[in-house]
Amino acid sequence: MPEPLKNLYNGELIAVLCEQVSHEYKDFDSDGFTQYVFDNQWELKELKERMAHISEALYTFLPSDYRSKLAVLKAISPKFSGFEYMFFPGFVELYGLDDYEPSIAALAHFTEHSSSEFAVRPFIVKYPKEMMAQMELWADSSNHHVRRLASEGCRPRLPWAMALPLFKKDSSAVVPILEKLKNDESEYVRRSVANNLNDIAKDSPDVVIHLAQQWIGDSKETDWLVKHGCRTLLKQGQPDIMSLFGFENPKHIEINNFKVPESVNVGEKITFSFTLQSLNKKLGRLRVEYAINHLKKNGSHTRKVFKLSESENNAKRKEISKSHSFKKISTRVYYAGIHGVAIIINGHEVAYHEFQLKEGR
Repeated sequence: MPEPLKNLYNGELIAVLCEQVSHEYKDFDSDGFTQYVFDNQWELKELKERMAHISEALYTFLPSDYRSKLAVLKAISPKFSGFEYMFFPGFVELYGLDDYEPSIAALAHFTEHSSSEFAVRPFIVKYPKEMMAQMELWADSSNHHVRRLASEGCRPRLPWAMALPLFKKDSSAVVPILEKLKNDESEYVRRSVANNLNDIAKDSPDVVIHLAQQWIGDSKETDWLVKHGCRTLLKQGQPDIMSLFGFENPKHIEINNFKVPESVNVGEKITFSFTLQSLNKKLGRLRVEYAINHLKKNGSHTRKVFKLSESENNAKRKEISKSHSFKKISTRVYYAGIHGVAIIINGHEVAYHEFQLKEGR
């Protein structure tokens, strides 16, 4: 089992941090700082709580005023690169919200070494017009980390971060930034644009459909971005998006020999199979998916869609077999009872079969 990310914050990391801070601030109390970090609540803290706690410790043990503290952190931050050092921008998030200009400059500085994508969001909430103007400026930066921040920071539904309800309701302030970055030379930046599009699609699908129709065909890279940004709409079988990518109504296809076991135990796999048969000369361009209808505690069902394949098929017939695991995982609770598996072709459900999920031994 992989080591939890929160364990990146160990004695060695804090010792190196203390050494660097001491070079810039001679009165730094390394022992006191270390004891403050590893207090009697440390083991109970999860990843983001540990990040915030280190930011709090830095505030406590650095010089008295915010700007002086910030100067020390800006001086040492280039020596620390990686996700685990997001406590630098986290410091600004916690203590700089009322000191706009130096805080925004610091977030741009810190993001070059450790992303400010979480820390920038409270500033967007408090200063929406000023911050979106700033994001447009960042979109023109020569540094690809800063350009990515322009997109990633204003994602309406950024995972692990506070949501931005303003942009869930109206994404018009976000779109100009995505327009600037859609052809960025950095894949790192373009992937963020795609993820931002996918966020918008969950609340304002018409906006993304319009952009996708405008952007498609610009280049191979932009086509990838558009498709990745439309992945939720593709899973939903949105007709305009299915057509945009060449997935037409599969009226010419029959599904035969759909075999699903009557039951499976929690902790095991269910294996199902089926055959696709074309009534024309060939199957054609197909996006083949399956969905599992999971039984919920209240007796209703929730659906999860998985892609099986996506290809141009010149054959008239295709046999498909797939196993789906019901191994216990921390992100899902399984309830014994009737579940179902659906086969979806180009966004259209073409077959459905129920099965019994039983408690494992």
